[in-house]
Amino acid sequence: MNERTKEQFVESWGSMGMLWGINRSMARIHALLIATEEPLTLDDICGELQISRGNASMSLKELRSWRVIQRVHVPGDRRDFYVTERDVWSMFFRIADERKRREFDPAITAVKQALDSAGPKESKVKERLVQMGELLTIMDKVMSHALSDEHRSHTLLQLATKMMGLDDSK
Repeated sequence: MNERTKEQFVESWGSMGMLWGINRSMARIHALLIATEEPLTLDDICGELQISRGNASMSLKELRSWRVIQRVHVPGDRRDFYVTERDVWSMFFRIADERKRREFDPAITAVKQALDSAGPKESKVKERLVQMGELLTIMDKVMSHALSDEHRSHTLLQLATKMMGLDDSK
């Protein structure tokens, strides 16, 4: 990939990440690792993206906690190097799983707590909360099942795409 295209990809991914509620630097680092063949050091990343070591270090730590990048060692070099998950489907499922855990699961808890504290004079509120709880419970079951087996979910998504006439192989 030429440098101009890589730069555009990194900036687009950074902007998209911000729309998804992800730190821009974290998204840009992830994009850089996706678009780079060789492992990169912290200094490589800082230089390429013109960001501070502290910002890069914190972003790398967060990306590792999402399990979408790995720290690797290069024989003969004592520095830490970083690479992205090479399988895009695995990366997608790890992100989806982490987002469910960080965002969706707390929303279910919040609805349950609100429902538990709704008083008898709040019958319409309670009714909405019950409906919301039912909806979120169904969605949670579907997401938990889909995220429990990457391979099966990948296959089901491909099948659903074909069944809906959305595959590009025609």
